[in-house]
Amino acid sequence: MSSTRKIILKSSDGESFEVEEPVALESQTIKHWIEEKGANDAIPLLKVTSKVLSKVIEYCKKHVDAARASSVADDDLEAWDAKFVKVDQATLCDLILAANYLSIEGLLDLTCQAVADMIMGMTPEKVRETFNIKNDFTPAEELEVQMETEWVYE
Repeated sequence: MSSTRKIILKSSDGESFEVEEPVALESQTIKHWIEEKGANDAIPLLKVTSKVLSKVIEYCKKHVDAARASSVADDDLEAWDAKFVKVDQATLCDLILAANYLSIEGLLDLTCQAVADMIMGMTPEKVRETFNIKNDFTPAEELEVQMETEWVYE
């Protein structure tokens, strides 16, 4: 087995993670960093905490390993993904932000789909309550939006 180059990623709270290059390259942000600046030093990820970065690395490693192994069925990976996003709401939101910042399309799609599934069928009020979003519409604006999108409520 050939040895794979290791890349060191440094979280916003200062923790370092050593990962195989193919795992790090799941991130387009990291890929561009390496192309422009090399990977001799730790790559600082200023918007990702160690808690979230460890989850991101877990996701990337699983997907790299699955791509390498011809025996891993798509159904198995989908089941793993479904279990992966069964986290608390704050962690899910942090994973979305990290996936976006790191430009990991598969992880971004997965986490956004998890939120979409979560809010499906919720009223706007329930979505606001769930995500602690302030309603800044006036009653008139709210009525206007309801009239424009009445097909949603049918």
